[in-house]
Amino acid sequence: MASIGRRRRGIDFWPGFVDALAALLMVMIFVILIFTIGQFVLTDAVSGRDRALAQLNAELSQLAEQLSLETNARKRADVQLGELSASLASSESARQALDVRLQSTEAARAETEAARAAAEAEGLRLVADIAALQRLKTELEAEAARLASQLDSTGTALKEKTELSERSIAQVELLNRQLAALRTQLEQLNEALGAAETAARSKDLEIEELGKKLNVALASRVQKLARYRSEFFGRLREVLDKRDDVQIVGDRFVFSSEVLFDSASDNVSEAGKHQLAKLASTLKGIAREIPADLPWVLQVDGHTDRRPISTERFPSNWELSTARALSIVKFLRAQGIEPQRLAATGYGEFHPLDERNTDAAYAKNRRIELKLTNR
Repeated sequence: MASIGRRRRGIDFWPGFVDALAALLMVMIFVILIFTIGQFVLTDAVSGRDRALAQLNAELSQLAEQLSLETNARKRADVQLGELSASLASSESARQALDVRLQSTEAARAETEAARAAAEAEGLRLVADIAALQRLKTELEAEAARLASQLDSTGTALKEKTELSERSIAQVELLNRQLAALRTQLEQLNEALGAAETAARSKDLEIEELGKKLNVALASRVQKLARYRSEFFGRLREVLDKRDDVQIVGDRFVFSSEVLFDSASDNVSEAGKHQLAKLASTLKGIAREIPADLPWVLQVDGHTDRRPISTERFPSNWELSTARALSIVKFLRAQGIEPQRLAATGYGEFHPLDERNTDAAYAKNRRIELKLTNR
């Protein structure tokens, strides 16, 4: 019995206790490692979401700036349209200025359309970013669910894992609120774009209406000029009736150069001065009846034949034809015709009436043409 008692006292439980404690410690280390990895993954996902939200905020700021630029461009277009409306009643020179302003307005409208298209593209990109954020939210929810399932398998770390899940859910809710705010901003942006499109269509209608008014005004001026041109032709026909040296070709009177000038000269002959004096008298009578704001001009065109000329004064037919047209303009100016109503052009031998190389063709091509037209 004494030997049995000694054997029972010799049993040592310490190694088994150490093994059990070591196993428990390994399990705890494994659980802590799993928790650390899960926290790292969740932190990285949340950090990526924050970067995406910061980028979206920067893009929204750029879009707001573009909308401000678009508003300024619209205001400039409104000012230009007001100036165009005020200048419709001006003369032909004012019409040219109006054309320039209309072109400027069209360019501004094109820039506005480009900005609107860029804004629409930006809006589409925002929609894509929102979809990406929604996918990120889904991934975070899946990650939170996965972590929750892992937390269920470890009883010792249940409380800490539950707190982590609650933080993840709170972050997901915050993300949902931010997404809702982004959707609200996107709706406001769409409304602003719709208003911009409506304003652009309104400006297009105003420009079209201005163009119609301008065309009506121009048609009225053309009709007035045509009436006075007809009267000018009628009176000049009475003065030059039954003269073989003057022809009527279309809407212009054609004088033979031999009637007005000596050969190779730009000095008006005495017979030519007599004819031009009659013309000046007729033109002054008509000019008194034409409204001052009607931009009419008597165009004097000089032509020569194709035979070359080379003198110190006239190196070519171009100089000769131009000098003759200028001589007639100066003579009419001396007769009392206002200088702003006169124009001189030299065409040389490059616009013949007869292409043949005969004396009759040369005489026909040497001519001075008079035409009442608009500036």
